[in-house]
Amino acid sequence: MKVIAAYLLSQLGGNSNPSSNDLKKILNSVGAEIDDMKIELLLSQVEGKDINELIAAGKQRLASTTCIVGGQVVEEKKEEKKVEKVEESDEEDFNFSLFD
Repeated sequence: MKVIAAYLLSQLGGNSNPSSNDLKKILNSVGAEIDDMKIELLLSQVEGKDINELIAAGKQRLASTTCIVGGQVVEEKKEEKKVEKVEESDEEDFNFSLFD
């Protein structure tokens, strides 16, 4: 995640094609451990691709994921919740005795 964050920070800074040295410089500035293999892997996977398209594709994949919580599979379902309106009458709740 640190390598991806450094890549995105470089992109936000205006560098549309960051190199491994650019990422290492960012990671060094925050005292993060540098893993050359992860940097090279990321750069090879994003080479020639638009970062905005990659983010959009990632959002689509996340929207259709299944997660495991407490040993049970939980699927995200988008359902519209129906809210029923209950009309309250002013006289309904006043049928009580103060000293009962």
